[in-house]
Amino acid sequence: MTAWRAAGITYIQYSNIAARVLRESLKGPLRADAAKRDASHVKFTPWANGKPAQRQTSQ
Repeated sequence: MTAWRAAGITYIQYSNIAARVLRESLKGPLRADAAKRDASHVKFTPWANGKPAQRQTSQ
């Protein structure tokens, strides 16, 4: 059994913890560069009938 399963966490959680620990262990400018890569953005596109659908805005 893998260590992350034995700890009761998912692989994604394990990966996020490992990445955070690595970024925190860096020094100086390397830490600043790694902090920039820490941010992520997600964009969702709804699909209908096999094609991207128009987003509906609520007013």
